[in-house]
Amino acid sequence: MAAMPITPTPLKNQLLIALPSLAGSDFARSVTLICQHDDDGAMGIMINRPSEYTLGDVFGQMGIDSEDEALSAQVVLAGGPVHPQRGFVLHDGGLHWDSSLRIGNGLFLTTSRDILAAMARGAGPDHAIVALGCAGWGTGQLEQELGENSWLTAPSDSELVFALPLDARWNAAAGRIGVNFAYLADYAGHA
Repeated sequence: MAAMPITPTPLKNQLLIALPSLAGSDFARSVTLICQHDDDGAMGIMINRPSEYTLGDVFGQMGIDSEDEALSAQVVLAGGPVHPQRGFVLHDGGLHWDSSLRIGNGLFLTTSRDILAAMARGAGPDHAIVALGCAGWGTGQLEQELGENSWLTAPSDSELVFALPLDARWNAAAGRIGVNFAYLADYAGHA
């Protein structure tokens, strides 16, 4: 019997929560906000992995001045293993910048310099996180990984994306759908 093609399930604006079975991978204990998902694959930003950089480092590298010390001290996230030198800004506040993608429920992803310049001068969105790199899946790859029990999915929300401490997001995301990782085995099986 030939395998049936996998039809993409729209996961845009969903959180992808790594199951304990991914412990040895780049995605161990990760929470990824899916920003785009279509017939060509999926793209998302990990929202709970700090990088070694601050926003002040990014501003300095881009020649952007900011006198906001708290903003400059903000940790830049490691958004994923794809395009690790490219900056991504997850934010609320609409499509006011040059290169923005509407994710849903008031969330946007912008990749243009103008949003960083606006943030530096105090005119940016109310809530924003900056990430270097993203996560990407080819056609059908994410669906296959979901079928292999590598991930859980949960609806995204602004509190989890912007407010919770980074180290609390993995358990909190799973808790949104009633999962407590303390009681979940680190393997998955099929009946």
